[in-house]
Amino acid sequence: MRINHNIAALNTYRQLSSANGAQGKSMEKLSSGLRINRAGDDAAGLAISEKMRGQIRGLDQASKNSQDAVSLIQTAEGALNETHSILQRMRELSVQASNDTNQDTVDRDALDQEFQQLKQEIDDISTQTKFNKMNLLDGSFGNKVDTNASNTTALAVAGVASIEATGPAGTYTIADDGTDLTISNGTKTITLAGQSMAAGAQTLNVSEWGISLQTNTGFGAAGLDGKQIVISAGTGGTFQTGANSGETMTLAIGNMSSTGLSINGNDLQNRTNADAAITAIDNAINLVSAERSNLGAKQNRLEHRINNLATSSENLTASESRIRDVDYALAA
Repeated sequence: MRINHNIAALNTYRQLSSANGAQGKSMEKLSSGLRINRAGDDAAGLAISEKMRGQIRGLDQASKNSQDAVSLIQTAEGALNETHSILQRMRELSVQASNDTNQDTVDRDALDQEFQQLKQEIDDISTQTKFNKMNLLDGSFGNKVDTNASNTTALAVAGVASIEATGPAGTYTIADDGTDLTISNGTKTITLAGQSMAAGAQTLNVSEWGISLQTNTGFGAAGLDGKQIVISAGTGGTFQTGANSGETMTLAIGNMSSTGLSINGNDLQNRTNADAAITAIDNAINLVSAERSNLGAKQNRLEHRINNLATSSENLTASESRIRDVDYALAA
């Protein structure tokens, strides 16, 4: 017989305290909906689920980033759609002006007046198309010619009036044998048969790389043989399209002004000029088409990226839920 200690009561108290503690934890889990409310509940599970939570929030934000990028592309592409329409009208005017039923001083002047206004509208579109105050079509959102003459030897050649280039950054070497012209970026070579630049005022267009070069009447016989064009990376745009560092997508948009499209010097004052305008506008249409194709491809890629991000976020959320959320049947 023991007098100072009531073992039965102590055991009952211990069991009651344990039951109350377990009940308190169960109520906490049931009220919060979480199996892990503090590190002590499951230290390893907490660490894993927190990493998952960070990844989930990153995926959700990357999806929002990608949607913003799609909006930017749609803004640029919508403006280029109008540029295409303008170029088609300019080509129509050029074909009309090429017909000698028109008088230079009367009919062609009237046609040229509309032609010049349309050209100005292309320039306005290129400078006024913006997304979040960023210019998209004036060349500042893409790659461009490095104007350092020591790097771009073509700029120093007498008779070269202008160079526009919006292709991938790199060095492009020109070879001109007087009959054919080739241009190479070290990986790929494009040959333009019968496109020698030694014949005077001409325009070279390599739409695949967004390169346009104009020469004037003083162009020498040596031409561009062996010369180089260096395209440097512009500001462009880098979109964070993933939850982790380095998971990005880049976008560069060329100069879509009349200068960038190499039609700034064209007019319809006479038949010869009108005929030259047809060729120049055809090249401009190809450049705009190439740019729109690039934008469309990027948009399609982003839309698939958005779908994949949503799927990844959903699956990762389910995984995090299995670790952290409470099972009400067990907790009750």
